[in-house]
Amino acid sequence: MNYIGSKVKLSQWIKEEITNKTDGKIEDKVFCDLFAGTGIIGRIFKKTVKKVISNDIEEYSYVLCRNYIQNHEEIPNRDILLQELNALPLREDGFIYKNYCLGSGSGRQYFSDENGKKIDAARIAIREWKQIGKIKDDAYYFLLSSLLESADKVANTASVYGAFLKNLKLSAQKPMDILPSTFELNDNAHEAYQEDSNVLIRKISGDILYLDPPYNERQYGANYHILNTIAKYDNFVPEGKTGMRKYYRSNYCKKSKVLENFEDLIKNAEFKYIFLSYNNEGLMSEDEIKQVMQKYGGYDLVKKEHQRYKADSKRAYSADYTFEYLHILHK
Repeated sequence: MNYIGSKVKLSQWIKEEITNKTDGKIEDKVFCDLFAGTGIIGRIFKKTVKKVISNDIEEYSYVLCRNYIQNHEEIPNRDILLQELNALPLREDGFIYKNYCLGSGSGRQYFSDENGKKIDAARIAIREWKQIGKIKDDAYYFLLSSLLESADKVANTASVYGAFLKNLKLSAQKPMDILPSTFELNDNAHEAYQEDSNVLIRKISGDILYLDPPYNERQYGANYHILNTIAKYDNFVPEGKTGMRKYYRSNYCKKSKVLENFEDLIKNAEFKYIFLSYNNEGLMSEDEIKQVMQKYGGYDLVKKEHQRYKADSKRAYSADYTFEYLHILHK
């Protein structure tokens, strides 16, 4: 997924830094990704650590991580199930088509009519298969993750879901094919959570804690509200032109709250090594982060220049590159 703050391009650098700073011995360690997003960092550690704990408060993120992180064994009949989903007749009575496709009269065009009807058909079937016992939890989250990622590929947006495009772009005109969200298989059990990070940190412990909280005031629940709606598939009245739903507002996106919440998190973390990914343009300054972390142990910092994420390629920026900071605490 094309995702705000994605660590795909930085993932190998992050893994190398974490491995080096923990003496290169991570095979017997418990690794926690507390603000997991699409789960990229947890996924690259999944086969090299004893256990991954993944967490994110957003519904769509939990679905992705429940599949990519917690699933670790083969899904029975996965290809047959995907074939069945792709062969379902389209539905005109589903929530996505009724509220987010132009042909329904909603005035919104997040998906083509055909793709909106197919999303509904697949989402309703996944729910019904779970209810009648045709699939268990692992298959449910595998299929739902596959649907979310496939729907995202044909969404008629400029990347995030804060607004839709007036005309269907080329990728949105293509018929959606539900492709598998293939996860790493291994013998170790892993865990995925959907909780407030400052609450969950009091319930878990481990060796390596990786933190990648929001940097600024952008709320992920707003930017990805359609994915949350597909994941939840609940009934609500979409608001305004964009069809927004009520969304979670993180304290890490609030200038008045972020530092207090960050220190509370560090203070209560029962992990030997803590790594914080943060942008040099974030709400907390480099010095503020240092002052908090060095209260609780040995502090270090490494930086890497990388290309700026652009949700809108036409938007003007002062520079095409920015710095990623990796703050390090040996507690």
